[in-house]
Amino acid sequence: MQTLEAEIKELIISTMALEDTTPDDIDSAAPLFNEGLGLDSIDALELGLALHKRYGLTLSADSEATRRHFSSVQALCAFVAANRHQPQSSLPVGQLA
Repeated sequence: MQTLEAEIKELIISTMALEDTTPDDIDSAAPLFNEGLGLDSIDALELGLALHKRYGLTLSADSEATRRHFSSVQALCAFVAANRHQPQSSLPVGQLA
């Protein structure tokens, strides 16, 4: 069974189409934006939608709390673990509708 951290990393890779990136390439403590993984605001929206589809989470784009949750994979994992619903699909991450 995959850990939540590995699931989130796979979701990021799949959603952002990071074809040459593996979960091991993503430092869980590094920032997801700017100097870290290099995601931007459009990526954040896409990732937010993927999190909603996968875990039933609803996020506010303008919320300071959302920015904290998206600060790193570790922060995102903590948020998902505390707030997720059952996945809406049993499909692998890369095959979500």
